[in-house]
Amino acid sequence: MSTGAIIGIVIAVIVVVAIAVVASTAMRQARLRRQFGPEYDRLVEKHGGNKRKAAAELTERERRVRALNLRELTPEQQARYSGDWAAVQERFVDSPAEAVGAAHTLIWNVMRDRGYPADDRNASMDALAVHHSRAFEGYRKVQAVPADSASTEQLRESMIHYRALFEDLTGLREGQAGPQRDRVAEIRDGSAGAPAAENRDAAAPERDLAAEDGSRAADTPRR
Repeated sequence: MSTGAIIGIVIAVIVVVAIAVVASTAMRQARLRRQFGPEYDRLVEKHGGNKRKAAAELTERERRVRALNLRELTPEQQARYSGDWAAVQERFVDSPAEAVGAAHTLIWNVMRDRGYPADDRNASMDALAVHHSRAFEGYRKVQAVPADSASTEQLRESMIHYRALFEDLTGLREGQAGPQRDRVAEIRDGSAGAPAAENRDAAAPERDLAAEDGSRAADTPRR
């Protein structure tokens, strides 16, 4: 084989490898952009338009988050948190600022139960960006809103974003059906009906005594 042919083959191999590297990088950046959404764009801007640096930071973030021992909530936990959120929303009518603060606390309680490092805010925010990127973006935006001086409209917007993240974290997003969601509703409804059932059970002996007295009265001969 001539020297020219060998050089041609080498050049062809280099071109193919270069194309493969470029394609692989583009695919990785596209995946990260789909997964992280606005967070990817924010990091690209942070790094002065350098997509490779943004991708590298997000890839490293994914690696750290994979080391966390995250877990799903049990149906019992989901039912309890569903009731807690309903109470927070009702509270918003009379005390919007307090309700927003309660919603924020509730979200972090859910994160703690799921194994997020709630004592390390930066690590928790990174994990949210990895697993709940769409809801996280809205949540991150309203963090700068001071609840004590915000308008009612700003507080309402905060509640909307908090609810989106809450539903993502708990797995209770509306429209998601399935056996587990049915089980959560069953537990929640059963808890709500428990006092009534207890009252019925407590009243049963009294009913029995009343029935017994009535029976004796009916058997007693009239004079």
